[in-house]
Amino acid sequence: MKATKHAAPPPNRRRGWVLGIPLALVAVGVLVCLAFALLPGGGGGTGAAEPAAASVAATEPSTPTATGAPTDPTPSAASPSATVSPTPTATPSATATPSPSATTTPKPSASGVTTAAKAAPSAAQAAADGAGSAPAPASLAGRIKPGTSYQGVATSYDAADGSGACSFGPAADLMVAAMNHTDYETSRACGATVLVRAANGASITVRIVNECPLPCAPGQLDLSHEAFSKLADLSVGRLPISWTELSPGSAPATMSVRYKSGSSQWWCGIQVIGHRNPVATLEVRAGGGWRQLARTDYNYFLSPDGTGCGGSIRVTDVYGEQLTVDGLPVKPDVVQPTLVQFTRH
Repeated sequence: MKATKHAAPPPNRRRGWVLGIPLALVAVGVLVCLAFALLPGGGGGTGAAEPAAASVAATEPSTPTATGAPTDPTPSAASPSATVSPTPTATPSATATPSPSATTTPKPSASGVTTAAKAAPSAAQAAADGAGSAPAPASLAGRIKPGTSYQGVATSYDAADGSGACSFGPAADLMVAAMNHTDYETSRACGATVLVRAANGASITVRIVNECPLPCAPGQLDLSHEAFSKLADLSVGRLPISWTELSPGSAPATMSVRYKSGSSQWWCGIQVIGHRNPVATLEVRAGGGWRQLARTDYNYFLSPDGTGCGGSIRVTDVYGEQLTVDGLPVKPDVVQPTLVQFTRH
């Protein structure tokens, strides 16, 4: 039997064509991508490259500044803590909060008193001085307080004519005494009337006209021979006593003023004589107010630049009473009476 050959089926040409189309599209796509990649500015800085760059930047440590300060110049609004915050290095902007001005209300000090309150007494005192108000008597008396009893010892000296360190000149009588150096207090005791009592009951009244230098002790009075002899015999030498400053009833009707030798309109020394109570301060008219003059240990008040020389004088006693004297010219070494006298206390 003759075998029959079957013919092989013809190749499927349609299938090859279909497979070739995708391959061609892929090739074209690759070429297009390459072309875009090669174009200038063709998106090389965008797309997938950006996340990669961001990732790298995120992993790199930031570089510290030279001072280690933060770059934000705005101070923290939080309350200060024990940890000191770094100082911003950036220049503050124009809207930054200004520093407090001189008109800012002062903050309380540790004592709870504001700076303005502390300064107020000084300003008030200055205003009072210019207006002529008297200071408190307690600040005027010095070491010796009127009416206070002091204990000490009495000695004696030859008072001669009764003159001494107070520069009053010869005394009308010799019931005078020298105050110890400490209580003399730069001539503050000059002219004081003192009641002296001894343990035996005897008492006298003397006027301070001199200073008893060291080693005369506080409380000690060096009496004239005439005064001491009324308490005890001079041979006793040292006599325990008590004494008190008085405001005497017997005193000149008015006090006097004397300019020191050499005084002029350019320099002067002023002294008060015959005052009932000890003088605490002496002032001269200066402009619209008064200027207090410094006191010497020889009992003159000095104006080294001539201020007030020949002008109005204001005298204050240890009780705070003030008396004003006008119209006394500069006449060196001349005792010029006034029309005023301190009140008895």
